[in-house]
Amino acid sequence: TDHRPPPRRRCRPRPQLRLPPHATHLLALLSPGRVAAAASATSKKRLLEALARMLADGQGDATESAVFDSLCARERLGSTGLGHGVAIPHGRTAGLGTATGAFLRLAEPVDFGAPDGQPVDLIFALAVPEHFTHQHLLLLSQLAEMFGDEGFRERLRTAGDAPSLYRLLSEWQSSEAA
Repeated sequence: TDHRPPPRRRCRPRPQLRLPPHATHLLALLSPGRVAAAASATSKKRLLEALARMLADGQGDATESAVFDSLCARERLGSTGLGHGVAIPHGRTAGLGTATGAFLRLAEPVDFGAPDGQPVDLIFALAVPEHFTHQHLLLLSQLAEMFGDEGFRERLRTAGDAPSLYRLLSEWQSSEAA
């Protein structure tokens, strides 16, 4: 009889979320007017209010209020602070026709309840239509990859102004796209 041990089972790697060719790229979410350097906020709530205003992008008070409510509702489920001074507040909002992003670099970090206890100074906020489920996850995956890069975080922190931040964000490439 054969006394060889049974073949080893290999754990399959977790499938990576990949963006289909027609999916939204992060750059499509931003505009230069929704990127700010040296912004200030005195609290997490004030920061979410400022982000809701940027994400509503002139669509009116009702949209701004709905975006703010969706960001707050998501935060109540758990902080969207990632650690390393980064947060990705996000929410699905009824009435939005398209996904929108905004990026702030704060002059003074704000406590965001991040798992590492560090206050945040780099914030990428995301508002997506209610029906965006898979796309929402893909975008969050891209953001997590982007902000997981220590060198990239440092370049964002040392960029001189909002146009420089926008350029850095627009030049970033997912390893999936590379």
